[in-house]
Amino acid sequence: MRVYAAGSTRGVLAAIADDYTKATGQRFAFTFGPAGLLSDRIRKEGGADIYVSANMAHPRRLFVEGLGTRPVIFARNRLCVTGRADLGLTQATLLDKLLEPSTKIGTSTPGADPGGDYAWQFFDRAETVRAGAKEALVKNARQLVGGPTSSKLPAGETATHYFFTRHEADVFIGYCSSHTKIGAETEKPSDLPITRVEVPQALAVPIDYGLTILTTIKEADHKEAAYRFALYLMSPEAQRRLPEYGFLAGGGL
Repeated sequence: MRVYAAGSTRGVLAAIADDYTKATGQRFAFTFGPAGLLSDRIRKEGGADIYVSANMAHPRRLFVEGLGTRPVIFARNRLCVTGRADLGLTQATLLDKLLEPSTKIGTSTPGADPGGDYAWQFFDRAETVRAGAKEALVKNARQLVGGPTSSKLPAGETATHYFFTRHEADVFIGYCSSHTKIGAETEKPSDLPITRVEVPQALAVPIDYGLTILTTIKEADHKEAAYRFALYLMSPEAQRRLPEYGFLAGGGL
């Protein structure tokens, strides 16, 4: 089963697939990366049976072009800001800190990666509560990951630790979910104290993960296997895995 999926789902999809393999024997080949780049790759080259995006726009485009089934919401996420602990980030001080001219804001790349699109939507929301905020935030922002020419992180390194220690960013706007189980502490420990704050409700943006089955599958048994796994991803058994990695359950159009 060839699954192309947003990089943020790496941990939870691997766990769900492992459960499924133990129950059915089905084997998987995962390709993780920026969802926009993966969508472009599917449109040009094919190669996937199931596609999971960190937004609904990319799978909807595949559906409109006749390349995928009508997408459903597999999971939901929230936006968090991670910063150096000495900045004193809290929900109450978040916008003030981000607007300081000296604050370097790391983001993903809009268009190529939904994480970047969500950061810019956050900037739009900030403008509704404080005039001039978007322009200032965009000026402070640096698109450091998720693009076709973004720097490749060293093995085992996290984006926040890498860019913070290189002084390329002071804060990073990303998802509240994790590649590893919440509380498992299996990621590389950081020697740099950090604080993570969920974006307050007034500035929050909806984050829905879309799931589609590619219609380019030729073999009937292969197509049936793809539909079975897609249905499993939406099942209570699989959905229960989502909170373990910081996601919220999906289940909708």
